[in-house]
Amino acid sequence: MSEEQSLEGWAPEINGDMTLEKVIDLAFDYRGDTTIVKTDGTELVGYLFNRNAKAAAPFIQMFDQKGEGPHKLLYSDIATVAFTGRDTAAGKSWEAWVKRKGQEKTLEPKAKAPKIER
Repeated sequence: MSEEQSLEGWAPEINGDMTLEKVIDLAFDYRGDTTIVKTDGTELVGYLFNRNAKAAAPFIQMFDQKGEGPHKLLYSDIATVAFTGRDTAAGKSWEAWVKRKGQEKTLEPKAKAPKIER
């Protein structure tokens, strides 16, 4: 997936090459809310801010939409992750940042050099 594309709206199906661990890694890097669909069918919507696939019992941590948490969920309790929130980083590539910074510099007033009296 290119830098300009977004995962926003994607609800992957976990199978074959698309592992839960891979989807969780994508969700960790996503800059929007995700919906965690648990194996019991319940859902938790919020911002995934941490994950540990190497722990004895792999887990994620997230804050829900109300900002409550952190909630800790085991990978074994997660059926899938849907990218349901607005991707706040979409279209904000490095090139766009550099261009914006360049424009800001041209708009900044030039500082006057101090006058040196002799």
